[in-house]
Amino acid sequence: MGSHGELQKPHAVCIPYPAQGHVNPMLKLAKLLHNKGFHITFVNTEFNHRRLLRSRGQSSLNGLPGFRFEKIPDGLPQSDADATQDIPTLCESTTTTCIGPFRDLLAKLNDTGSSNVPPVSCIVSDGVMSFTVQAAEELGIPEVLFWTPSACGFYAYTQYVKLIEKGYTPLKDESCLTNGYLDTVIDEIKSMEGIRLRDLPSFVRTTNPDDYMIKFVLSETERAKRASAIVLNTFEEIEGDVLKELSLILPPVYAIGPLQLLEEECENKGIELLGSNLWKEEPECLEWLDSKEPNSVVYVNFGSITVMTPDQLIEFAWGLANSKQTFLWIIRPDLVSGEKAILPPEFLEATKERSLMANWCPQEKVLNHPSVGGFLTHSGWNSTLESICSGVPMICWPFFAEQQTNCWYCCTRWGIGMEIDNNVKRDEVRNLVVELMTGDKGKEMKRRAVEWKKSAEESAKSSSRENLDKVVNEVLLSRKH
Repeated sequence: MGSHGELQKPHAVCIPYPAQGHVNPMLKLAKLLHNKGFHITFVNTEFNHRRLLRSRGQSSLNGLPGFRFEKIPDGLPQSDADATQDIPTLCESTTTTCIGPFRDLLAKLNDTGSSNVPPVSCIVSDGVMSFTVQAAEELGIPEVLFWTPSACGFYAYTQYVKLIEKGYTPLKDESCLTNGYLDTVIDEIKSMEGIRLRDLPSFVRTTNPDDYMIKFVLSETERAKRASAIVLNTFEEIEGDVLKELSLILPPVYAIGPLQLLEEECENKGIELLGSNLWKEEPECLEWLDSKEPNSVVYVNFGSITVMTPDQLIEFAWGLANSKQTFLWIIRPDLVSGEKAILPPEFLEATKERSLMANWCPQEKVLNHPSVGGFLTHSGWNSTLESICSGVPMICWPFFAEQQTNCWYCCTRWGIGMEIDNNVKRDEVRNLVVELMTGDKGKEMKRRAVEWKKSAEESAKSSSRENLDKVVNEVLLSRKH
């Protein structure tokens, strides 16, 4: 296709929230749009752009025709740390400083004299980067907000207004965190019968009436109403009731997931070179798994943001050791808050025959590996969905945000998870790991996980694919704005 043909294409500017768990699904959606004939500009922050260059090299970044990477500042002091930035600080900074640089970037892309790309025709923005709605309104083009949490997590955020009105949050004082108050069942959220305060996204656990994250959630969910449409990386069979609730209060809501299953058929073979991991992956994990029996390995990974105390790390370690199960444990360089993650030599000695530790890995491939029989996870939505797509049951140790809500759904509604107490103890870790891998409850969870996997695969071929086509044809390509 000549450059003239390229200039006739619709042009989507995709901008994720600058954290690993948001960049990954946005890149999948961007690849799917590229596959449907869109010119793509993918906007990272300068901080994450540098991390991508370090982990993947320059060649992986602009090697695909019609798929360009751009960057804008995040408004924070420059740093080259190989770690996720502090979330509240980052939220405040993107919300208050990014609109200017984002407008400038759109103007640069639309400047026919200097840019050899088609005019920007739509914006696909992370749900929590909704300052972009203003830029879309100014240009008179459609904007789709991609909320990367689960539908249940997103719905729980929209209920914050109600929680404040009813006085559930802010908490009266610190003691509410430990005196059982968090176990209060919230009757006001009808489609989540039996949910407790502790199962709602964790930002409500504050005693500060001016807490920034509460304000942030309120403003982002309110601004979502100005979008042309909202898309979620989920599927109707698993979250249908919550999707219905969302569609009553928001612009059209489309379930277009699991994106990893839709992405599998991108015809363009150059496209899988576009990876988004901000840490270097260690492919040795897969070779090691090849040598293990089917369903024999516990995969342990707490995602890209979770941090734990040295004590929690030690309890997890000895729980895994005492379970006598084989495990693959991903320990990010910044997993322990404020220091290096150091495991006791006795633990390493006790488990060296049946364990592998790595800094980062290609998680989808690991979960799909026949040797992996269970997943000890922080219950982030990407990890949860990848586990479902692989038919792998979970032990859930939610850390923050809507991970608590995902955990509750996995354990109480979908039958594919068991929750581990936040105050982690090695005996509980051992018992749950043994149950997951060898017990009756573990077998039942495995059976349910495989059923959900089939359901996810069917959705990817039918409802989710149809929904994505609707988003493209009725929203992104529409001129009625």
